[in-house]
Amino acid sequence: MEIRPYRESDEEAISGLWREVFPDAPSWNVPEDDIRRKLAIQRNLFLVACADGRVVGTAMGGYDGHRGWVHLVAVSPSHRRLGVGAALMQRIEEGLAALGCPKLNLQVRCSNEEVVAFYERLGYVIEDRVSMGKRLGPDARR
Repeated sequence: MEIRPYRESDEEAISGLWREVFPDAPSWNVPEDDIRRKLAIQRNLFLVACADGRVVGTAMGGYDGHRGWVHLVAVSPSHRRLGVGAALMQRIEEGLAALGCPKLNLQVRCSNEEVVAFYERLGYVIEDRVSMGKRLGPDARR
């Protein structure tokens, strides 16, 4: 398995992977739009895992100078429990640490117990927080 930064030729495969792995994503989470926005900011923290020449995983990290965040950690069902997700997270953590990031945050739906358990095995803990959000721009009306 190879973990590398995103390449433009990955877009179709990643869009398909995200649609498969996140079938209940909100309508405003359009993979092609998410990719385009990420490429404008810290594109080096957009990682792709490949096996046998095909995309099998992704992770998208970011750092605002205060906290790091990770989004869209996705692993193809055919490659789960093979260390792909853990390897992607390790590389994201290393990339954020190299930028001086002191803490990494992520969000998981409460109902996704399997993914919560995955992150707990990697050393993440559930924190007493309320997650809040607000849509901006054209997505505000969705």
